[in-house]
Amino acid sequence: MLDLQQLRKDLPTVVAGLARRHHIFDEAQFRALEDERKKLQMHTEELQAKRNAASKQIGMMKGKGDDTTAVMADVAGLGENLKANEIALSELQEKLNAFLRQIPNIPRAEVPAGKSEHDNVKVRQWGTPKVFNFTVKDHVDIGEALGGIDFATAAKLSGARFSVLRGGVARLHRALAQFMLNTHTLEHGYTEVYVPYMVNDYCIDGVTNLEKFRDDGFKIEGRDMYLIPTAEVPVTNFVRDEIVDAKQLPMKYACHSPCFRSEAGSYGKDTRGMIRQHQFDKVEVVQMVAPENSVAAHEELVLHAETILQKLDLPYRTMLLCTGDMGFASAKTYDLEVWLPAQNAYREISSCSLYEAFQARRMMARCKNAQGKTEYLHTVNGSGLAVGRTLVAILENYQNADGSVTIPSALVPYMGGITKLAA
Repeated sequence: MLDLQQLRKDLPTVVAGLARRHHIFDEAQFRALEDERKKLQMHTEELQAKRNAASKQIGMMKGKGDDTTAVMADVAGLGENLKANEIALSELQEKLNAFLRQIPNIPRAEVPAGKSEHDNVKVRQWGTPKVFNFTVKDHVDIGEALGGIDFATAAKLSGARFSVLRGGVARLHRALAQFMLNTHTLEHGYTEVYVPYMVNDYCIDGVTNLEKFRDDGFKIEGRDMYLIPTAEVPVTNFVRDEIVDAKQLPMKYACHSPCFRSEAGSYGKDTRGMIRQHQFDKVEVVQMVAPENSVAAHEELVLHAETILQKLDLPYRTMLLCTGDMGFASAKTYDLEVWLPAQNAYREISSCSLYEAFQARRMMARCKNAQGKTEYLHTVNGSGLAVGRTLVAILENYQNADGSVTIPSALVPYMGGITKLAA
């Protein structure tokens, strides 16, 4: 949620910042709500002043032995008016908060302007795509030939956009998650956590816009709960309604979980294979940090995600997303895109975002700094990495002419010494 004080003090800057991400801020509605708030607040303060003055007068009159009946009746009337006014002010504040919760974050100045993924900017590139001396296959053909990916059974169980993994491929999927968790906890300083796979709607609305999320989420029938779209949701909400001592920051968590998404807006996209599914695994890395450290923490977190790709020797590129391709809550986002030989293209495998205080305001997540002042903390998170897409990248980049798949050396210990998957 945006800073209300910034809106009140510097509305043109906010409007201009939101326009960069193609969001039209409703100035008329905001000013109308603010004008009404000011009137109610001013009237409330006037009533409070009158009641305080009358109460003081009653005390003086009682000291003199005067009759206070009439003045006390006035005070009672003032109290009723004040209560009604306070209720109206509270209701208006809820309307103002609801208005603010529909507004996306303001992009940082260094975020490039643009309308779509075509306007994203490449920051760096690592690794060189392998040149194959045979016709490459995609992960579907490779996995099915290995007897390791079974879409037919998954469709019988759950419908489209699901998969069943078997044997060595299932073990490789598990090995990847363990490898990612170990790297982040043992080398990058994250604490491993395990979280519920269902959260209440407050948790969803704490990290993003609940109304926008409804179409892309899986709601639990009869309850105000959803299956998690990513572990970011429960982990970030660890600090909801909390005031954290600055000495506890940064808080760094790594979490492996399944993720559930309806993919309502992706009709017809990536219908073949494991690229876009309703259920997929991910290792999420999340940091809660002091405001002055959030930019550096974001850059650090991106490098942590990149480390996984480098250890697996998978070519990738790091893209800075433009204003038109950013998520609702993000102030700045980098996407990591891994090379997929069968598609002859780079595809997203991680998205790492800096939210500044946007999520913290929605969650009332604060910290007490060294000066003892309470302020909103900042949040950063990213995929470190999407397990299924990493599996896809390994199957395609490490395929051999005979249909086998070589295991990346970093994963051999997690595979019990197995160096190759073969039919």
